[in-house]
Amino acid sequence: MGRVRPEIVKRTARELLEKYRKAFTTDFEHNKQMVMKLTNVKSKKLRNKIAGYITHLTKREEII
Repeated sequence: MGRVRPEIVKRTARELLEKYRKAFTTDFEHNKQMVMKLTNVKSKKLRNKIAGYITHLTKREEII
């Protein structure tokens, strides 16, 4: 079993996807750069978690 993502990561990722859906892809590196541009997250770890969750959601959306 995996780890549970914090609510701050999920909420921020959902808000970013709502506002800037076209800006994100299934590429983690691209999403990481976009999160850096669109938010004021200072923590590298938190930024990567948000970008990873956005990547996960976009890949899941692509399958459906």
